[in-house]
Formats: sequence, structure tokens, C-alpha cells
Amino acid sequence: MLDIQSATVDALSLLLRGDRQLWSIVFTSLSVSLRALALATPIALLLGFALAYLRFPGRRLLVTLFNTLMAVPAVVVGLVVYICLSAQGPAGDLHLLFTQGAMIIGQFLLCLPLMVALAHASFRAADERAWESALTLGAHPWRALLTVMHELRFGLLAAVLAGFGRVIAEVGCSMMVGGNILYHTRNITTAIALETSKGAFASGITLGLVLLLLALGLNIALTWLQDSERAAL
Repeated sequence: MLDIQSATVDALSLLLRGDRQLWSIVFTSLSVSLRALALATPIALLLGFALAYLRFPGRRLLVTLFNTLMAVPAVVVGLVVYICLSAQGPAGDLHLLFTQGAMIIGQFLLCLPLMVALAHASFRAADERAWESALTLGAHPWRALLTVMHELRFGLLAAVLAGFGRVIAEVGCSMMVGGNILYHTRNITTAIALETSKGAFASGITLGLVLLLLALGLNIALTWLQDSERAAL
């Protein structure tokens, strides 16, 4: 029978003493998720802007597609990536299966639709006249785009943080394409699933606390930035 109090005490002890295996898992998780986010962010922001401000055939269909893809389970994305990267798959020659590269691809595909949808909603909520006025005054389109993004920075930052939350907490995709290899592809969520299945609840609780602290830190940072901006006005 699980002794919650004892497991929690063991978890805190494990966290505070700097266990090598624990922090390797945390580092792998952050490394993979941040690289996936770095790849997805510029693409998501540009797509969100294009879907909000530009008019072209198929625009409404793309908006619907990205909104639909937000609900695709992580395990389904993992299955698609696994099939593509397997030996018989179209990208099998890359030999990326069960590597961090495969995990980055999977997490990129997971967070991109969510970030595009949220960025699109943020751009749609803005006054289009800011973009039009900047162009009318002779600003280069890229300069006008950066001006609009600066005006919407908190909404766009929230979209990026939502994308990070999506990938840092997923388990199905990373488990399928990463293989949960210690010191290589084992991240926080796959380690939690493995450790709790073995009855090692202290390790699972420790890694769960790390996830909660990451989420808390990101939300505190976003709130602080917003409050600082209001105070400066």
C-alpha cells in the first residue's frame, strides 16, 4: 500500500540532494522541449499573422485545420512520426528513431497547431489599422510586422508558453519515438510513467514536483512582465 507521506518525504530528499539521474532526466526534457519550441515559434507567429491579416484562397480551411489539429492526442502524433522514421518508413534512412531528434520532431508537430491557433486569435483581436498604417507610412513589411508583434507581445508570449506547456507535459509521443532511454531520451513524463509502474513513487513524485515548479515559474514570469508593463504606463 502506498505511504503518501513517506513517498513525499523521499521525493523531497531526492530533489534536494541533486541526484544525477534525476537531473539528467530534467535536462533532457528541457533540452528537447526548448529546441522544439525554438523551431516552432517563428513559424507559428508568421502563420498566425498570415492567417489573420492576409487574404488568400484556402485561408479559412487552414484556420479550421489548425484548430482541429490542436485536439490531436500526443500518442497519435507519436504514431505518425514513428511510422515515418521507422526502417520501412519514408524517412527511415535518417536513422532518427529513438533519438532526441525524433522527440523534437514529434514535439514540434504537437505544439505548432496550438501556437498557430493562439497567435492567430491574438492577431485577430488587434486593430488591423496598426498594420495598415505602418505600411501606409512607408515602413518595410518586416518592420511593420515587428511593430504589430510588439503591440501584441503578451498575447503572443502566452501562445508560446502554451506551446511549451503542451510539449513539456506530453508523454505518449516521447515514449513512442524516443524509446525512454536513460541518459539519452528519457524525459520527465516518460520517467514518471516508468517509475510509478515499478512502484518507485518517490521518483515519480519528485519529477511531478519539477513539472509543477516549471509551470509555476513560467506563470509567475508572465504575470511579472505584465505587471511591470502596466506600472510603466
